[in-house]
Amino acid sequence: MIDPAAASNRGLLPSSAHLLVRAAKGELVDRPPVWAMRQAGRWDPEFNRIRAGHSFYEFSENVELAARASLLPRRFGVDAIILFYDITTLAVAMGLPFRLQPTQGPVPDHPVRTQADVEKLEAQPDPDRFRHIRQLLARVRDELRGQLPVIVFAGAPFTLAVYCVATGKDIAATRRFAAEQSQVWLALLDKLTTATIHFLNTLIRDGADVYQLFDSWAGMLDREEYRLWAQKYHQDIFGAATAVPRILFVKECPYLDLMATSGADVISLGTRHDLAAARRDYPDLVFQGNVDEKLLRTGTADQVAEATRRCRAAGGGQRHIINLSHGVDRDTPVANFVAFVRAAKGEASQSILTPGPSLL
Repeated sequence: MIDPAAASNRGLLPSSAHLLVRAAKGELVDRPPVWAMRQAGRWDPEFNRIRAGHSFYEFSENVELAARASLLPRRFGVDAIILFYDITTLAVAMGLPFRLQPTQGPVPDHPVRTQADVEKLEAQPDPDRFRHIRQLLARVRDELRGQLPVIVFAGAPFTLAVYCVATGKDIAATRRFAAEQSQVWLALLDKLTTATIHFLNTLIRDGADVYQLFDSWAGMLDREEYRLWAQKYHQDIFGAATAVPRILFVKECPYLDLMATSGADVISLGTRHDLAAARRDYPDLVFQGNVDEKLLRTGTADQVAEATRRCRAAGGGQRHIINLSHGVDRDTPVANFVAFVRAAKGEASQSILTPGPSLL
C-alpha cells in the first residue's frame, strides 16, 4: 500500500489528491480551497525584489525568475499556484509581438487591421514558440513535488482580440472596429479560439492541473454581443480542452445564466453576484469567489477576515473555491492578504507568514 504522505512528497499522487482539484470537480472536501488571481504580483515586496530591474516581458520570459515569482504565494498557505505570465503570450507565439506601455497596458507592435493581418497569425503555433511557459510549468511542478496543483490560463478570444486590435478596455472603439471590419473581427476571434485550444491542450499534456479562461472585458458587452463574441467561443474552448477542471472568469459579468452554460466546471463570481443564490440556482456547478478585492486594498485585516468568513459561509463548504472578485491590487497590504487566506482556511489571524519550504 502506498503511504499518501510519502507519495505526495515524491510527487506521485494523482491530481485528484489536491484539495482544489477535488473541489473544482464537485467532490466532497473538508474545507473550501483558497487562492487568488494575481496572488503573485506587485503587492508583494518579495515579488518586487525578484523583479527589480527587469521589464515585464523580460521578467515573465525568464523561466527561473518567473518560477520564483509564481511560487512566492506558497508561503502564505494558498491551495494552488498559478503560473506567472501574460495573456498576450499566446498572441506573441502566433506572430504578433507586444510591448507593455505604462499607461495603456499591452500594446501590439502592429495592430490587426486587415484580413491579411489575421492570416499572418499562426492558428496552431509551434509549442516551441511558447516554450518558456512550458519550461515554467515544468520548473514549478518540479519544485512543488506534488504538494500543490498548478493552474495555467489563457485569455478568452474576445479579451485577447481587443488587445490585438489595440482597442483594449475601450468598448466603444471595439464596437466600431467590429462594425467596420466585421469579417476581420470574426476571423480574428475564430483564429484565437483555435490557438487557445491548442495552447491549453499543450499545457494540459505537460501536466497542468487546472486552467482558467480570462474574459476580463466581456462583462462590458450587451447581452447579444456577449452571446456572439464571448459565450460562443467559451463553449468552443471548454468543449475542446476537457482533460482538467475548467474555470471561467469574466469580470463582474451580468449574464450569470450565459456563464453557467459555457461548459466551464467552475464559474468565478464578482461582487455583483450573490454566491448563496448562485449555488441555489445552479446546484450542479462549482463557484469561485467572491471576496471584494477592493476591500483587500482599502480595508483593515479584521474587515477582510470578516468578509472572507461571510464568503465561506455563503459558499456552504462544498462546490466552492474561495477567491476574489478580481486580482489582488498592487496597493494591497500584505497583512490583508494574510488575513484573507487564514480566514478562508478557518484559521485565526496571527503571524504574517506561514512557515514553508525555501523559494528556489
